[in-house]
Amino acid sequence: MDTRAKIDKSRLPSRHVTEGPERAPHRSYLYAMGLTDEEIHQPLVGVATCWNEAAPCNIALMRQAQAVKKGVASAHGTPREFTTITVTDGIAMGHEGMKSSLVSREVIADSVELTMRGHCYDALVGLAGCDKSLPGMMMAMCRLNVPSVFIYGGSILPGTFRGRPVTVQDVFEAVGKHSVGAMDDEALHELEQVACPSAGACGAQFTANTMATVSEAMGLALPYSAGAPAPYEIRDSFCFAAGETVMMLLEKNIRPRDIVTREALENAATVVAASGGSTNAALHLPAIANECGIDFDIFDVAEIFRRTPYIADLKPGGRYVAKDWFEAGGVPLLMKTLLENGYLHGDCLTVTGRTIAENLEKVQWNDQQDVVRPADDPIMPTGGVVGLKGNLAPDGAIVKVAGMKSTYFRGPARCFDSEEECFDAVTNRRYKEGEVLVIRYEGPRGGPGMREMLATTAALYGQGMGDKVALITDGRFSGATRGFCIGHVSPEAAVGGPIGLIQDGDIIILDAEKGIMEVELSDEELEKRRKEWKPRESDFGSGALWKYAQLVGSARYGAITHPGAKGEKKVYADI
Repeated sequence: MDTRAKIDKSRLPSRHVTEGPERAPHRSYLYAMGLTDEEIHQPLVGVATCWNEAAPCNIALMRQAQAVKKGVASAHGTPREFTTITVTDGIAMGHEGMKSSLVSREVIADSVELTMRGHCYDALVGLAGCDKSLPGMMMAMCRLNVPSVFIYGGSILPGTFRGRPVTVQDVFEAVGKHSVGAMDDEALHELEQVACPSAGACGAQFTANTMATVSEAMGLALPYSAGAPAPYEIRDSFCFAAGETVMMLLEKNIRPRDIVTREALENAATVVAASGGSTNAALHLPAIANECGIDFDIFDVAEIFRRTPYIADLKPGGRYVAKDWFEAGGVPLLMKTLLENGYLHGDCLTVTGRTIAENLEKVQWNDQQDVVRPADDPIMPTGGVVGLKGNLAPDGAIVKVAGMKSTYFRGPARCFDSEEECFDAVTNRRYKEGEVLVIRYEGPRGGPGMREMLATTAALYGQGMGDKVALITDGRFSGATRGFCIGHVSPEAAVGGPIGLIQDGDIIILDAEKGIMEVELSDEELEKRRKEWKPRESDFGSGALWKYAQLVGSARYGAITHPGAKGEKKVYADI
């Protein structure tokens, strides 16, 4: 591609900052930072990262941003680096910090939007490393609708514990083993020191890698860029190429909403199911769709999950991690077999300026690997994630079936009104085999913040009970969760949803094959309980979590906080 042609700024947002005599004060600030005349009058490209020192997920992003900036500069653009927040789920997990996680997705999208608007940048390259930062960055791209390229920071390398590969999932599950005496203090300490040996996001097909896969499938990221681990030097090449590519998109005026269509969202949901990805994708895809003005809710996602084969043998349900998948052929290998078997829309445009089919044209099947199966010879005929519906979840729920031993469960409810209550019961073995553990008032509004429950589910697995109980919640589950764990139950308890009406001992039926989630109560009994139900007072009366609770909507539509493109009066890119 020709990235050397100079671009006319007369219709770009940055003209409001850099062009004309009246902008002399604005230019003086740019001179103060060492910019030349030529750089000031070139397109200004925002290079947004989620760099911080909170966790290994984000620690390499500052270095990678420098490669992006070189790519932008090589194609006659002027890069302007800025950062936004992240909340790292692995550290926020299992305590009140997790209430901040989903909220951070909105703050990331909002802060990138405000930075771009305030400084009139013309294009955007977004680098993200941890779970909510990926959809947050992609949401901002679609909201602003300036030419954009997404780049993932890359995954962590697997650790090694006493001769076997491990991830952070093993550490969470080791806590459960420790609680029942199956692991001593010394072994737990040794494991925690070796499980995370490098920079990068959690290595299995948890939420970060799932949404990185989405970025390629949806067309916002360059082919292969989602798979390379953070420590690999090739990441700098992808970052440089992303900088060059955004300038090509600017020249051709190819924007995110040209790329993120209904069909592209369907492609994204397809790769999530085929890779056994995180249930959180069913929350983030509708939120991204909202930024484009596209109706695409949890039922649309679930329908694609239902008809998509599960073909990538990835942890937590399988054997391999992101590094193995990348070395076997990466996301394009999986997409090629899905396309050849009729599961993808090949005519969707991507940031390369070519279609999905054109990008995949020269991808060859690698028969020397067993990470990805052919789509016509799947691990399971049903996607790795499926949707459920019934009188317990009229607006839907989500369960990951990848690696599950059984897709049917029936048992009595054991109800908890917070994750802490349930975790305490699990830690002290105050539950019984065959029960359905119900964690409620943890939804988007009720939490607030829709916490993930990895600490609880991992403890159950560590105790050897992962397949002997079920767990349902109006909160979320981590991409690392496995077992019969159903999240995103909607409507949530805080708004009077049926999950808030259940009592201990009520019989719950869960059927992932048929997509059913029912409580054995009559409509009359549920209505009687609804009339007696009273809302719980929130623990938050001010601050960011209070503000989020006032705005956030149902998980069915992605737990969004604004009307999206449907309510838009003017697109930022056209100011």
